[in-house]
Amino acid sequence: MQFVAYYRVSTRKQGDSGLGLEAQREAVSRSIEGDPIAEFVEVESGKSNTRPKLLEALALSKLTGAVLVVAKLDRLSRNAAFLNTLFDSGQEVRFADMPFADRFTIGIMAQVAQWEAETISKRTKEALKAAKARGTKLGGDRGNIRAVSALGRAESARVRTERSQEWKALVEPHVALARASGCTTLRSIADYLNERHIKTARGGRWHAASVGRLVG
Repeated sequence: MQFVAYYRVSTRKQGDSGLGLEAQREAVSRSIEGDPIAEFVEVESGKSNTRPKLLEALALSKLTGAVLVVAKLDRLSRNAAFLNTLFDSGQEVRFADMPFADRFTIGIMAQVAQWEAETISKRTKEALKAAKARGTKLGGDRGNIRAVSALGRAESARVRTERSQEWKALVEPHVALARASGCTTLRSIADYLNERHIKTARGGRWHAASVGRLVG
């Protein structure tokens, strides 16, 4: 398992002096095996959701399939909505001081949300059943199933294209760095990306052909 470490200090003074930063590094070090593949340090208030370094850490975690590790929950954010958005993104996060706040815990939270959705769905079905029993006409023209199906396929294709473009935008800066470091062939660029644990959009290793599709 690979890790990307994210540290946050509240003031520039803390960032320059290392005050609080070393304690976070120590906590992270105790909670993982080995060293993180990268570290990101943010100098920002916990009340702010503007986190360029966090975005960089998340992007690298996504590219490499690594777990984002943070010393304490409040180092990530104190904003519940902000945390929920992060958890909903599917990125795995580990908190050094809260080992119970792992994927399993997030999964339970998701199950609670699913239970609520199922409860609402059940109540809706019961209400429709009661309305039907009262003689209320339900449903409509079902002759458009093929059209709806086609729209669904088109939307699915659009989503896949958007995700592919997002992944391409994440990888392209690393391709530029590979070329700047002297990689002149598709094979050497693929080796560069693989050495840095950067995965393809499908989570696999890079080959000359896949790099060619990316840059073509």
